[in-house]
Amino acid sequence: MKSLDRLIRALRRLPGVGPRQAERFSAYFLRASQAETEEFIQALLAVKKDVKLCPVCFSYCEDGLCSICRDPDRDRGAICVVEDPQDIEAIEKTGAYKGLYHVLHGAISPLEGRGAEQVKVRELLERVRQANPPVREVIIATDPDSEGETTALYLADLLRGQVGQVTRIGYGVPLGGDIDYMDEMTLGYSLKGRTKL
Repeated sequence: MKSLDRLIRALRRLPGVGPRQAERFSAYFLRASQAETEEFIQALLAVKKDVKLCPVCFSYCEDGLCSICRDPDRDRGAICVVEDPQDIEAIEKTGAYKGLYHVLHGAISPLEGRGAEQVKVRELLERVRQANPPVREVIIATDPDSEGETTALYLADLLRGQVGQVTRIGYGVPLGGDIDYMDEMTLGYSLKGRTKL
């Protein structure tokens, strides 16, 4: 069945979807009503047509600016730098941060041939230079992997002297976790990032 194989191959290109999951999704669409399938197709087409990047922070939006950049109550002196738009939602759920964001759309990865030119670093620097009021803090919230660390160090070096302070999010032992089950790297980062009580 060429059509079914084509659908399975298309679904496998989605991040995190393996062969079995792609087959289950395909089976769902085969059993779904015509109306359900049409609704799914229309939703995909609408997202491609209507969702754009915010010209300020590069998150997703449908109107000129995203809701966070439009919000007059946000702290304009703080910018949290993240790799992907989905990271904003995770931080917003905490309710602990009330500043602005900047989305890089990736991380620097020399092994994958992705340098600072392929992510939104130049736009961040331009934004910091033109900010009024001036940016007092840039919080770097890239992933705690080798690419995220490389990106964080690179950004910290570029931003030093241009903003009041450059900080990195803490990471380490999760709340409710047992220290004896932590790997050495996580525990090491926890010790380095310890805070005063």
